[in-house]
Amino acid sequence: MPTTTRHPRAPTAALHDRQQRHARRLQAAALFEQGLRPAAVARRLGVSRQSATRWHAAWTSGGTDALVSKGPTGPAPRLSDQDLTRIDSALRKGASAHGFTGDLWTLARIAEVIQRLTGIRLHPGYVWVVLRQRLGWSVQRPVRRAAERDEQAIARWVAQDWPRIKETPIGAKRDWSSSTSPA
Repeated sequence: MPTTTRHPRAPTAALHDRQQRHARRLQAAALFEQGLRPAAVARRLGVSRQSATRWHAAWTSGGTDALVSKGPTGPAPRLSDQDLTRIDSALRKGASAHGFTGDLWTLARIAEVIQRLTGIRLHPGYVWVVLRQRLGWSVQRPVRRAAERDEQAIARWVAQDWPRIKETPIGAKRDWSSSTSPA
């Protein structure tokens, strides 16, 4: 699976989103200090009333410090940034460099390479999450063409027959007998 890299969504975009949410909570705290009720804060900031009410309760009990971001949620990733760098460079060498027949990557093959490099076993379905979200890769599928395809016959048909067919008025009877088909 040859791929092209793009800017990964995580961690920079996730960090940016978290910072925006944090700034919104601090803005809510400033509005609470001005005496605004949670419903008015919700309307002004474009958030749900439930969120504004929860923020107000936290602000009332702990002040602005209670609204400070606690960082990313969820477990820490099993693959470190160094692991991802090693995996990325290994995958760029191609599947045949890792002992596979052909140079086509599959998720099962990539999972096997990841296990060889890091000792971490990942489900092939989760491998796609790692490739897409953490490495910023996208799917690239090979172009499929018939082995019997005759490029010269196709070019001849496009150059000779197609212009004649295209010029024939709609509804006119066409003479297909002189047409040569591409092999």
